[in-house]
Amino acid sequence: MNIGGRLLWVCAGLCLAVAVFGAVGLAQDSSSPTEGEGAESQELLSEQGQEPAAHIAHAMAMNGEPKYQAGFTHFDYVNPDAPKGGQMRGHSVGTFDSLNPFIATGVSASNLGLIFDPLTVKSNDEPFTEYGLIAEKIEWPEDRSWVIFHVNPAARFHDGHPVTAEDVAFTFELLSTQGSPVYAYYWGGVESVEVLDDYRIQFTFQEGDNRELPLILGQMSILPKHWWEGRDFTQPSLEPPLGSGPYRVAEVRPGHSITYERVEDYWAADHPVMRGQYNYDTVRIDYYRDSTVALEAFKSGEYDYRLEYTSKLWATGYDSPALDAGQIKMDVIEHQLTQGMQGFFFNLRREQFQDPLLREALAYAFDFEWSNRNLFYGQYTRTDSYFDNSELGSTGLPSPEELAYLEPLAEHLDPRVFTETYSPPATDGSGNIRGNLVQALELLKQAGWDLQGNKLVNASGEQLSFEILIQSQAMERVALPYASNLERLGVDVSVRLVDPTLYQNLLREFDFDVTVVVQAQSMSPGNEQYYFWHSSSRDAPGSRNYAGIDNPAIDKLVELVVEAPSREELVIRTRALDRALLWGHYVVPHWHYGAYRIAHWDIFSWPEQAAPYGMSMYTWWIDQDKLARLAEENQAFR
Repeated sequence: MNIGGRLLWVCAGLCLAVAVFGAVGLAQDSSSPTEGEGAESQELLSEQGQEPAAHIAHAMAMNGEPKYQAGFTHFDYVNPDAPKGGQMRGHSVGTFDSLNPFIATGVSASNLGLIFDPLTVKSNDEPFTEYGLIAEKIEWPEDRSWVIFHVNPAARFHDGHPVTAEDVAFTFELLSTQGSPVYAYYWGGVESVEVLDDYRIQFTFQEGDNRELPLILGQMSILPKHWWEGRDFTQPSLEPPLGSGPYRVAEVRPGHSITYERVEDYWAADHPVMRGQYNYDTVRIDYYRDSTVALEAFKSGEYDYRLEYTSKLWATGYDSPALDAGQIKMDVIEHQLTQGMQGFFFNLRREQFQDPLLREALAYAFDFEWSNRNLFYGQYTRTDSYFDNSELGSTGLPSPEELAYLEPLAEHLDPRVFTETYSPPATDGSGNIRGNLVQALELLKQAGWDLQGNKLVNASGEQLSFEILIQSQAMERVALPYASNLERLGVDVSVRLVDPTLYQNLLREFDFDVTVVVQAQSMSPGNEQYYFWHSSSRDAPGSRNYAGIDNPAIDKLVELVVEAPSREELVIRTRALDRALLWGHYVVPHWHYGAYRIAHWDIFSWPEQAAPYGMSMYTWWIDQDKLARLAEENQAFR
């Protein structure tokens, strides 16, 4: 799971909560990476001189051998000769008060990852392989009990100061102790850190099988020790930070915009993992307080592209003279990414939601089929897995291999894990869900709730009451019909729409009853699963265990996923975890859409080959001929 991602990553579907360090981590299923034609991998002797002890290579795959061998010149999904120049203008809804994206406080500006280089960079056409960037070489033993990163002597911060192993050690300590809680969770298996010399640093891991940890550490964005010493890292700040990446902050207009400029003497401009990318001279992100205003601004030519998550807007919102004239293009780009889980998440920290029968019953009040027909123009597919749209999602009944992991945990699982295929409650889409509500009331009665008059009450006569927290008007049109159906069950329910900043603060402190979030997943689930579902993250402010799950079976399954020794085992164990989560009824599943929807003004060109596991506007470039033609046709543009 990539936690330092610079690329512009998106969730397919109606993404309403974007992870601060969101990006998708990936994995490769092939043969051992120790040898291979053209592979730059050396075997070192152990102290006893009896057996191979370590590998040194330009890249490291989760499983198998990297696709790109040593000496490769660029990724296949970029144009290595893409022209540089021009300005790319994006947008964000809300505001920002910080240029520090690594802490849990404040609201950081968009696209700050452009400033910072990580040790390694993942490819978007492999499930999970990391290629060296700041780390010129990666060294590890067969059991992956430690990793040594060899820092590239050419790596430089923007002030010309060299990047050293001391900067890596400083970054690790700073983020682990003062950064967002995500870092402490992801790096919790690190036992010790040792700077071996100016350009080598070793991380040694705790006992256990955590094959992903070396790759996760490689995703660390490296911060300059000489710049941060003497500054308060924990407080939001609008002072532009020093980095080593392809862009630096050029202009900050608090609450209005942030502009980045390409670093002309960027140290890695011709590096294989950078070639053909980051082609714009400047990148400007304009901020809008309201999503409706933001869309109208796009149609007026105020910014250049949008990733659209709302089906209604995609179907009707872009109607304009510019669209009719072909000046605005609407492209659907398919991908092979798992869709994760979006839905109404119950907060089990609230006493009324601790009963799984109650949670299951409330799912019958959500009428996806009606919403899809009347609100979404039939564009979506119902989600029935936490890893939908991929081989990682569970289907049918558990296989014998899955049962080997599930059966020892049976006392903590719903018995239907073993006997039924999970499917969320469905309707005929007519809006008549009386049958579903009858089933809901039967389950509620088993859970100790009874409909008296028009109130659903427990044995103490207390009415079931809760609030659904949302941050977007687009989700309001989904939440309100759901609330209306819940009211027919006698539930006192309200929908609360708040601004994005307050929403994030409430989520950070788990101060909600029910909320809508997107729990994005990677093609190679690993340590982030602790952060999503494990009891160790239940009470940690800022974690993404939004549901407050504390279940021994899920804890064990998370641990098994992290320890998976091969791609085959990872798939089996992830499917088992998926079943346990689904039958826990922690969420009322929503829907997904297996493609990116991108609206853009006709000024871009892009590589012929698309990447199956990720999409970045930074592989595109400004086509000067298109720009000139558009400017001639539309004097209002730019």
